[in-house]
Amino acid sequence: QVQLVESGGGLVQAGGSLSVSCAGSGRTFNDNGVGWFRQAPGKEREFVGAISWSGIRTYYADSVKGRFAISRDKAKNAVYLQMNSLKPEDTAVYSCAVTRTTTISRWSFASSYEYWGQGTQVTVSS
Repeated sequence: QVQLVESGGGLVQAGGSLSVSCAGSGRTFNDNGVGWFRQAPGKEREFVGAISWSGIRTYYADSVKGRFAISRDKAKNAVYLQMNSLKPEDTAVYSCAVTRTTTISRWSFASSYEYWGQGTQVTVSS
């Protein structure tokens, strides 16, 4: 069983930056890929990006490419989502999840992920 806890969400003005963290327990967290998804009120869950178990490969949704960056620190059992140039449409609950899938093309599918955190709210004001 893997437990994931997100933190670092909050309120930020448009154009600002925010970093959210995902703390994971157990070897499964460090040995597998981690993805970030978001869900805004009344909308479907949306893939944001993912990072491989090694931290070498990353993959982002077009909507955040160039603005968001994912990194991981295995010593701290943590994955980070750095969000820059935030827009009001980035407002959502951001959740991290663990995947055993090593195929990058499948990282954008929620069904590829086995364990999920509860999420943290990010609100971008205009």
